[in-house]
Parts: sequence; structure tokens; C-alpha cells
Amino acid sequence: MNRKLNWNHPDADRYEETIKRKIPGYDFLYDMMDRLLTEKLSEREDILVVGAGGGKELVTLGTGHPGWRFTGVDTSGRMLDAARRRMEGMEIQADLIEGDINHLTFDRVFSGATCMLVLHFLRDLNAKRELLKHIADQLQSGAPFLLASINGDVHSSSFQWQMQAWRQHFLANGISEEEWETFAESIGVSTHPIPEIIVEELLRESGFTGVTRFFNAYAIGGWFAVKGGDTL
Repeated sequence: MNRKLNWNHPDADRYEETIKRKIPGYDFLYDMMDRLLTEKLSEREDILVVGAGGGKELVTLGTGHPGWRFTGVDTSGRMLDAARRRMEGMEIQADLIEGDINHLTFDRVFSGATCMLVLHFLRDLNAKRELLKHIADQLQSGAPFLLASINGDVHSSSFQWQMQAWRQHFLANGISEEEWETFAESIGVSTHPIPEIIVEELLRESGFTGVTRFFNAYAIGGWFAVKGGDTL
């Protein structure tokens, strides 16, 4: 039986507790995100966070950059509530919006953006392209963009090899077989990876340049790029 991930299910409240045990180098991924953005930005910036539910990006970036202002967007109200709880007592400037970014308008352009572990939830190439293009449209020229997603040709033997190794990682870190099966059975149902080369093509088509891979852990990859221009 195929199982569909549901971000408004009560189990979503455990997301931050379990995700770092599921993804090798999870904290390192976000640490690298922070350092890469820091190299390109100044002390006062407006940052767009797509998929802000849970609050990992907001806390990672907000605690180290008190002058940065964040607009966080997520389709799950429950996940945004988790982000709010996580930021309690912290002086982080963040406006959180529940909704689909493709249907939102903003009163300013942003000087940087992140979209971490979101792209693979969009079903087809057109939806992924539309998301990336819409993010690019919200950015100033030269603004840095950080993306991470699950990728790969799901029909290839190499993808299946990685999935089996990833299963071992889940189980070795205390994630149950049932949770692994829920994740594995979500591939093609609510999780839709595409090959890495197509991710990079979509980024370029959407107006990003200098597309560069900076992270890899099993089927998860991370890229950085800038809006427009010829160089980083």
C-alpha cells in the first residue's frame, strides 16, 4: 500500500526530532547554507524562506544574523506553528505566511532566498519550474539562492542502491522500519525526485546563474546560485 506524507498530520510535530536522524549531515547542510549566504550578504538583509515550517532555516540564520529580516512561507499551518514555537524567546525578525508562494505577492524584492527540502514534493517538472521561476522573480539581481532536495532517477539501479543504504542509516539511527516504509512508499506518491542534471537545468531556465553543487548525502543534494548575472 502506498502511503502519502501529510504535513498537517500530528506526526508532523515530530519533524525536527526525527529529520536529523534520517538525513546524514542534516545540521551540516544548514550550517553550510548559513556560511554560503553569509559570504554574499551584509548585516541587514531581507530573506525569503520557502518551506519555512519547522523553523530550521529561521533559527539557523536568525540567531547568527540579528539584522536579517525573514519572510517565511509554508503550505502547512501546523509546520508554521512548530516554527513559531521554536523561535519563542529568540529575537528573530520573521513574518510567517501560510500559503502557496506561487499565489502570493510581496511588498518588496528580497536580497536572498532558501528552498530547503521542498522541491521534491512538487509532482511534475512544470510545477517545479514554476516554483523556481517564482522565487527568482522575487529576488534582486545578484541575490544568492540555496536549494536542497531529494534527487535521482527513481527507476535506476543506482537510485535503488542508495535507497537501500539510506534504509540502513534510518534503522541504525533509531528510525523504525514502519517509518522507513512510509518514506520509501511516498516516492512517486507525494515525493517526486528528478535527476540532478534536470534540477540544474531548471535552475538555469528560471534565471539563476553560477549553479554549483555544495552538498550530497545519499539522494539529497544541495546547490547554490545567484539571480541573474554572469558570475557569483
